[in-house]
Amino acid sequence: MVLAFESVLFGVCQMDQIGPIDLALGSHTPIYQQLFDAIAGRIENGALAPGARLPPTRRLAVRLGTHRNTVVRAYRALEDAGFVVSTVGRGTFVESAPPQKPRLPGAPALRRESGPGGVAWAGLFSEVSEVESEQRRHFIKLTRAGGDRIDLARHQPSADLLPAELFQRCLDHVLRSLGPRTLGYAPRAGVPRLRECIAEDLTRLGVSTCAQDVQVTSGSQQALDVLVRMLVDPGEHVLVDATTYAGAIGVFRAAGARLIPVATDEEGPSLSALERLSRSGAKFFYLMPNCHNPTGRVISTRRRQQLVAWSRRSGIALIEDDYTSDLNLDEVEPPPPLRALDGDVIYVGTYSKKLIPALRLGYVVGPAAIHERFEALKHSMDLGSSLLLQYGLAEFLERGYLRAHLKRIVPEYRRRRDALAAGLAATLGNALPVRLSSHGVVSWIELPDALPPDRVFERALERGVLVGPSNLNRSGDLSEQGIRLTCCAEPAARLREGGQRLGTLLLELLESESGEQAARPLEVI
Repeated sequence: MVLAFESVLFGVCQMDQIGPIDLALGSHTPIYQQLFDAIAGRIENGALAPGARLPPTRRLAVRLGTHRNTVVRAYRALEDAGFVVSTVGRGTFVESAPPQKPRLPGAPALRRESGPGGVAWAGLFSEVSEVESEQRRHFIKLTRAGGDRIDLARHQPSADLLPAELFQRCLDHVLRSLGPRTLGYAPRAGVPRLRECIAEDLTRLGVSTCAQDVQVTSGSQQALDVLVRMLVDPGEHVLVDATTYAGAIGVFRAAGARLIPVATDEEGPSLSALERLSRSGAKFFYLMPNCHNPTGRVISTRRRQQLVAWSRRSGIALIEDDYTSDLNLDEVEPPPPLRALDGDVIYVGTYSKKLIPALRLGYVVGPAAIHERFEALKHSMDLGSSLLLQYGLAEFLERGYLRAHLKRIVPEYRRRRDALAAGLAATLGNALPVRLSSHGVVSWIELPDALPPDRVFERALERGVLVGPSNLNRSGDLSEQGIRLTCCAEPAARLREGGQRLGTLLLELLESESGEQAARPLEVI
């Protein structure tokens, strides 16, 4: 409920001086604070001149429909801040000079704009602080805007798929049984109990390892951050797919690394391109074999073997990001991990996508040669990942809750992916190449040169659909052009509707560009 506060200041304070003031009764900001802000703002901008008399508290309270004590409290705060002065028997008046005190009661003084002698912030920023492009900032701004949009861009499970109750049981048990021992700093490499659980879990996935090889991190993003800082000095090169995970692009550039894009074919990274880059001086090649982000591509078994052989010949390390492990939507196991083929491969994983994003717990499995340096560098950055959450996750894994959780979410992701696919097929048909997710929740629509991804993104927003344009994933001139679609943040019905809207839009854009009738949509029964 909003009350219009008009003509409540009288005498010297006329309505044309102060203008209307809206007080939102349902706001989280207390009414007295809103009234303080309203009057203080008019004093600061000169609408209420020095010496102007404020209305009596009782009369103002009646006009506002609030309790007199609320107005009294606002007036006292104004007086404490130096905006007004109260005299018994005369009333409350605007001070003769602007206050040199905080505008908000109890808040520190704040100089909002730099003047002569202030800090020239523009000249202090480092080059690597520009890790986000203007285009990405624009994308983030639009995605945060309000409105009921069907979200095909968010790479995070919807709330109904998060095992909140199961994880709460684990945390409750950990706190009851271990108490304050869970509230300190964690061991540098992670809680031994959790490292053992992760090693057992990875062995199940074909990554034969032991607890001593596992380093716990604050999500896979920190794992990449520590690895690039451990291996690469500013100005040195790393290899990445020409179209790749935007988070990796950002963290590598923030470390001062120079990115060399690698072209891709249907089996994975191009072997001929890699052979030409063998003497590039690059320190490592970062890749996502099981569900490439953003294209959803899976590297073939043959190409994985070729990549390992190339790495051994060139001396360029491989960093394998297996962020979608266990999310096999078609119940077909992916090819063997690179780490299973070669013990020099650095394997990065996380529990964000298949369990709980807020855990911010990931891990690195690598050769013994990196353990000591990785551990020391990570510790210098964060003094250890959350001890409580590590114990909670260990309890979750030991109870077998992860297997139960996967049995619930994998069929649901499959159902959601199929709903998105049905929506696309109903309107887009076979007019554009579509790669549906098989491992993980990322699908990809390849776009022709005539359809720039940013244009599709903007037009889709107008239809109430949010998609991920490949412009955000460019590491160089060789990047692929398309849009990424996810099937994890929305229920099946909305995904189908989103697919239909998007398919209709793409068909319209294709027809407008070609001037010819596009392929007839397939009918989905």
